[in-house]
Amino acid sequence: MLQSAILVAIWAGICSLDDKGPQFGLRRPLPCGAVVGLLLGDLGQGLVIGATLELMWMGVGNVGAYSSPDVVSGAVVGTAMGILTGGGVAAGVTIAVPASILCQQLLVLWNTAASFIIHQADRAAENGDFSKIKFIQYEGVPFLFLIRAVPVFMAIYLGSDAVENILNALPESIINGLSTASSMIPAVGIAMLLTMMLKGRMWVFVLLGFTLVAYLDLPLLAVSFIGIAAAAVYDLAANQKNSAPEEQTDNQMSEDEEGSYDL
Repeated sequence: MLQSAILVAIWAGICSLDDKGPQFGLRRPLPCGAVVGLLLGDLGQGLVIGATLELMWMGVGNVGAYSSPDVVSGAVVGTAMGILTGGGVAAGVTIAVPASILCQQLLVLWNTAASFIIHQADRAAENGDFSKIKFIQYEGVPFLFLIRAVPVFMAIYLGSDAVENILNALPESIINGLSTASSMIPAVGIAMLLTMMLKGRMWVFVLLGFTLVAYLDLPLLAVSFIGIAAAAVYDLAANQKNSAPEEQTDNQMSEDEEGSYDL
């Protein structure tokens, strides 16, 4: 059990680095479960459990600063325990949910602590110390590896009951506080994204989308198609406006050239 826990924990750490680094897609439940199954000698079961969790968490993702239930830890722990206990998909899904919720709270704390690293980079930029900025970029890598590797190791080595016991042992006030913060953070994250993305006339598209959803009750797929069409029309209008001065300049140059050869 110790060797299996170490191997799976290392894989969880690699997936954690991929989540914030190159993003090869290793963080998704399907590849997570497949590799866990390969490490534990049951690739077929790993694929089945990973695919089931992929369907369950297909729409889960982080928006802005919002931390969703951690699909990496949930998929790795759920697949490993489903294989090791012989419970299959049922056991994997049952264990994956509390594991993902527990690691979600850890990631909220990590994201809060990581903000201090950003302030270090700001101070280094003010002082013109660019070599320190490069170092700070890699300062959080070990912690990012351990933030998922350690909980995964403990969950697999101690067993599935340990995950549920730890979750139940947390004071209700802490759970409520983290739940409240998790409910507020999505609004803050979306507001930050809108502040960065919306400039000038772009606000009209937000109002259009809000009207379509809130008052016309259109589904998101229909609103997405309308947004694509509006973006295409806006892009064509902008390109046509930018190309008009160039055409006038070309016509003027042609007239000048013809005039210079006039006899």
